[in-house]
Amino acid sequence: MKVIVGLGNPGMKYALTRHNIGFWVVDHLSEKWGIPCDRDRWKASVGEGRVGGEKVVLIKPETYMNLSGQSVAPALDWLKCDVENLIVIYDDLDLPVGKIRLRLKGGAGGHNGMKSLIASLGTQEFKRIKIGIGRPTNPIPVIDYVLSRFNREEEEPVADSVIQTADAIHDWIDTPFPEVMNRYNS
Repeated sequence: MKVIVGLGNPGMKYALTRHNIGFWVVDHLSEKWGIPCDRDRWKASVGEGRVGGEKVVLIKPETYMNLSGQSVAPALDWLKCDVENLIVIYDDLDLPVGKIRLRLKGGAGGHNGMKSLIASLGTQEFKRIKIGIGRPTNPIPVIDYVLSRFNREEEEPVADSVIQTADAIHDWIDTPFPEVMNRYNS
């Protein structure tokens, strides 16, 4: 079983913001694989299905970003899924817009959603894909920046990063993650 979690905030107010790029990837996979995220479980929108013979569970926590762990930890417990079969997709201020970075483990890097996950799971040892949203070029508080929309020049690289991230996750279904990392981090 593979559990794929995209981080974001629920509701139309946040749907198109930088902070919701993890949700965008899950939505893309949901459409690509024909697995609707239409079930309410574990304080999340959830979809379950099969891809290439592997059971996959798509999760979009509805707890708001800073409490994501309150959704993901109970889901893994109920599914009896080890963190080695978990991957989390989220936004990263320190990567340029549209750049993706795959990691086997790591700290939160100041990301409150990841802080919540690490605290709730009791480990930093889970796979993740960070998608670059860049840093603000003008003086704006980080919270306002992550809750803003991408500008017109950023739309194409962001759309490409969502597709590239979804492709990497699809490859992970039947390829060891270090091989997938080598392919997509180069």
